Amino acid sequence: MNSRDSLILRKIIQYSDEVQTTIDRFSLTRDTFAKDFVAKNAISMCILQIGELAGNLTEEFRTANNNIPWREIKAMRNIAAHNYGEIDVEILWETAIYDVPDLKAFCSKMISE
Repeated sequence: MNSRDSLILRKIIQYSDEVQTTIDRFSLTRDTFAKDFVAKNAISMCILQIGELAGNLTEEFRTANNNIPWREIKAMRNIAAHNYGEIDVEILWETAIYDVPDLKAFCSKMISE
């Protein structure tokens, strides 16, 4: 893995940690998340950044790791950027709770190898 991809993976981990910190700080559940615009905005911004970063990984890296849904990650970024304020709360919550931790685990594994 080249240094550019390594740096991007580290930044993805940072934003993933920020998603979890937001969840923890506000003691979020699905219901409280749906009602808290500050938490939704914070998590949306992190997911936007993760999608932007994923789009900047080299094509070689994405091709070599095609088990990760890079196109969908980038698509979530576009949804957060262009539909701001109208994002489906359920999709955003599911992404924050399930997809972001899975992506973080993948990135951590890749960096440690």
